Amino acid sequence: MTTQGMPSMDPRPSGLTIGTYDTYREAQRAVDYLSDEKFPVEHTTIVGNNLRQVEKITGRLTWGKALTAGLASGAWFGLFVGLLLGLFTTGNWIAAVLTGVVLGAFFGLVFGGLGYAQSAGRRDFTSRTAVVATTYDVLCDFKYAEEARNHLAKLALKGEVNPRIPEQPAQRPVQQQTPFQQPHD
Repeated sequence: MTTQGMPSMDPRPSGLTIGTYDTYREAQRAVDYLSDEKFPVEHTTIVGNNLRQVEKITGRLTWGKALTAGLASGAWFGLFVGLLLGLFTTGNWIAAVLTGVVLGAFFGLVFGGLGYAQSAGRRDFTSRTAVVATTYDVLCDFKYAEEARNHLAKLALKGEVNPRIPEQPAQRPVQQQTPFQQPHD
């Protein structure tokens, strides 16, 4: 807590690990269960460990795909602009919408082709990128950790999630670390 009584917005996690889960969904389910049990969940934190950037290749990129994608995105943007212009047109609003779609599709086609040409074959594939964690820890403030562990033990008995609940004596708290300081000249 700060001196004004407001909680600190320090993003570094602190507290005791009350459970470790293989998926985010399981960690989220554990916190949801605590909430259902009227536990003060504002004292918990979900922390992803061993983050990795994963790029899943979804296909080969060709001139046809690049031009089609540019045309489609341009047409959607043109539809949006055409609808906005159509709202403020006193005459034929359909003409404003069609003009927006046609011009958007044309410019999307041109820019899609230019973008692909500029890559000069260095990236001839499409992909999706995501950041994923290997495991997820649920941390809890020291004051509430034992109560939270008891609740999560009941959830584990139900078989809904399979946590690795750390043993009480061997558990070390996760402490806030001080930021690295540069040496002074």
